[in-house]
Amino acid sequence: MLQRFIITVFFVGFMCSSSTAMALDVKLPGQAHGFEAHRAIYAVDLQSSRSASRIVNISGHMYYEWVYDCDAWNSQYRFNVLYEYADAPAVRITSDFSNFEAYDGDNLDFSVVRKQNGRQYQEIRGHAHNNDGQNAEAIYNQPAGLVQTLPQGTLFPMAHTLKIIDAIKKEEKFFNATIFDGSDGEGPVEINAFLGKPVQTDVILDQIKGNSALDQNLLKSPAYNLQLAFFPLNKNEQQADYEMDLTLHHNSVISDMLIHYGDFSVHQKLIAIEPIDTEQTLQSCQ
Repeated sequence: MLQRFIITVFFVGFMCSSSTAMALDVKLPGQAHGFEAHRAIYAVDLQSSRSASRIVNISGHMYYEWVYDCDAWNSQYRFNVLYEYADAPAVRITSDFSNFEAYDGDNLDFSVVRKQNGRQYQEIRGHAHNNDGQNAEAIYNQPAGLVQTLPQGTLFPMAHTLKIIDAIKKEEKFFNATIFDGSDGEGPVEINAFLGKPVQTDVILDQIKGNSALDQNLLKSPAYNLQLAFFPLNKNEQQADYEMDLTLHHNSVISDMLIHYGDFSVHQKLIAIEPIDTEQTLQSCQ
């Protein structure tokens, strides 16, 4: 569950510098938002746990990167997380996830490989197409034969990020959408977002002063607190499967994330981040 959740809500985007885009006459989706391509590492730790929870500790890391492609956003995620239980041996889960989302929001290629204690136990691959909501579906190559219908108006992750940023800049308080990311075989989810107050980025910069692993320029971007609730459409439940608090910057960076499950919470803390130069890619797109 942890891997699906983080992937679903990890907003991504990119932007080359304005001068480069103008020189090459390349117009990039997300450019007006100030999105910046980057790679980041997050520490994953157990924040709190109820007495009835089987989980006694969670620890690990997530590596994340997205790069600009001529036709799409290309994102990579790698998880390495140890789950420790009160009544069972510890389990290490590793997960490699990638997606390739077309700028027009009509197509998404997705791939996931998950391992438990070094042994592969799940592989997911497929393609989703939206076509303005008409006959929208996700067709899986693995598991073979699986097809998920996507309700009209379903967004892929990057398109959802763009709309969230637009809503924030318009000072809207709520945003609701149906999202599909291909991270499992369960289909799309409904995300209810409460768009909270601005975060003082000066405080963030003071906290990381002197830490060379965290690029301060990326964290200067205006930031807001968000609260998200996730409702899998195929369960028809009134209560959210999980919720999340996060700090989202205008340039697409997430500098802090707290995940709330029924009987425990997990903190995902940014410990390293750096920008990715897109100039060479842009030159190849001429």
